[in-house]
Amino acid sequence: MSGGITMYHTIIIVGNLGRDPEMRYTPSGQAVTSFSVATNRSYTGNNGQPVKETIWFRVSAWGKQAETCNNYLRKGNKVLVEGRLQADPTSGGPRTFTRQDGTTSANFEVVASQIRFLTPKAGDDDGGVAAAGGAEEFAHPAGGDEEIPF
Repeated sequence: MSGGITMYHTIIIVGNLGRDPEMRYTPSGQAVTSFSVATNRSYTGNNGQPVKETIWFRVSAWGKQAETCNNYLRKGNKVLVEGRLQADPTSGGPRTFTRQDGTTSANFEVVASQIRFLTPKAGDDDGGVAAAGGAEEFAHPAGGDEEIPF
């Protein structure tokens, strides 16, 4: 495509951590923390019965944000994650896997650009909402009062 228009995608999810984060380091010394986030949705199906749907996302945070997530996030914490979807290199879609019970499942990979901690900390006067990595950019998008890019 010509004309100088840059294409990109972003995803925002709000959910709860399914397990404690795991931090490791790349061979070059870069910190990366991975954790799973479950998002839940309830709706009424075509048959009139309530349906509960859970979608799992595998989130990766890098650098200082990775260290902050590893230090403060725990299983059950609620988070808001903004980032980009990372397709499975083999399928070009979500990563599929076989569970221990033999059923096939899938999860979506998200490379985080912003993470907000939504679970209040005990004794916190401001409700405990904290941010990891670029909270200022999330709260006040670059460009200020310029036109929204969509």
